[in-house]
Amino acid sequence: MKIIKYATLLVAFAALTACETATNTNTNANRTNINAANMTNTNAAPTAQTLTEVPRPQKISDEMKTRGEQDNAAPTITVVEPKNNSTVNNSTVRVKLALSGDLKGYKPMKDMTTGMGNHIHVILDNQPYEAYYNLDSEFELRNVADGEHTLRFFPSRPWHESYKNDGAFQMVRFTVKNGGADTTKPATTNANQTMSNASTAPTPQGKDMQTSTAGAVDMQKPLLTYSRPKGEYKGADAENIMIDFWLQNAKLQGDGGEYRVRYSVDGGEAKFVDSWKPIWLAGWTSGKHSVKVELVDKAGNLVDNGGYNSTTREITVAK
Repeated sequence: MKIIKYATLLVAFAALTACETATNTNTNANRTNINAANMTNTNAAPTAQTLTEVPRPQKISDEMKTRGEQDNAAPTITVVEPKNNSTVNNSTVRVKLALSGDLKGYKPMKDMTTGMGNHIHVILDNQPYEAYYNLDSEFELRNVADGEHTLRFFPSRPWHESYKNDGAFQMVRFTVKNGGADTTKPATTNANQTMSNASTAPTPQGKDMQTSTAGAVDMQKPLLTYSRPKGEYKGADAENIMIDFWLQNAKLQGDGGEYRVRYSVDGGEAKFVDSWKPIWLAGWTSGKHSVKVELVDKAGNLVDNGGYNSTTREITVAK
């Protein structure tokens, strides 16, 4: 009888031990799985961004229908001041433009309700542009550092797509001598828009600027002027983002020429634009992105012109 009871106790103890071992094994396995999952989540790469070229956004197409013949205009810019190859003995440089040509109602003017409207893109050296909305109002560059500089101008639509007709683009070179600029502060407009850095100025927030100089740019050689994208894109504007540029002394392959425009986003795969027209890209993720636009020859070699034909800008997408 005692032998039977003892045997029964042994069986029960063995079962309990086996159960506890299995429980511990399962618990440890679960912990291992959880830790592995946590490690995977912690080290996971951000969602890959896949950009695709899309048609002109419907919002813009609808806006064009309300603009009459403006988008078929051929506006011509004349630079009254500063004169090409002039010397300015002041850190303040006055800008004066005249607009002519087949305007079809096109006129730079800001809608105070929307903050948008036709405007002129004004680019000091190879910095991000600022918009000039009213040619009847003065436009000054202030605190421009001593040295050679360039100014580029071309007319734009409210959504920043440039007009690409002959005469729309103008460029002048000028020299500031003994201007007395404060090199610890950036150059600005008279409306306090930051136009460029002086030699030792810190980078202004939201603008990827280097020291502003003209470089060795040659007005007779092929020239790419970066226009868009620029700045911050929010909400619906972040869905489809436009790449736009101006070409001077160069024709792209798709237009019967020998050049190509190469672009890349965040250092990724290089792609090409072979006809001179804006493109829209969809599929952007939130955050900061770098956009590089370059003019290359048919062999894919960069066409240099004072460093202006390869430009990288940083934008912010907020969805």
